[in-house]
Amino acid sequence: MKINVKDVAKLANLPLSPLEEEKFEKQLSDILSYVEKLNEVDTADVKETSQVTGLKNISRDDSTSSSLSQDETLANTKNKPNGLFKVKAVFEE
Repeated sequence: MKINVKDVAKLANLPLSPLEEEKFEKQLSDILSYVEKLNEVDTADVKETSQVTGLKNISRDDSTSSSLSQDETLANTKNKPNGLFKVKAVFEE
């Protein structure tokens, strides 16, 4: 199958030298020839798969647990106006 690499390169906004055009034309043609061979394979009796390794998602139940109180959280900071952390601005000019 012949590929017009100049058109593909233009669509992808890729500047290609004549040598690269020739190289990629051969490579893309080889790839498409291989895909055509795969299309010839009879897959009528093949079951669809999306996962072939047998791995499964491992998850746990979402549950709540107790956390630190506000006083415990702020215990090691000096700058805590109105019971909040005060930090330097991150996005200053």
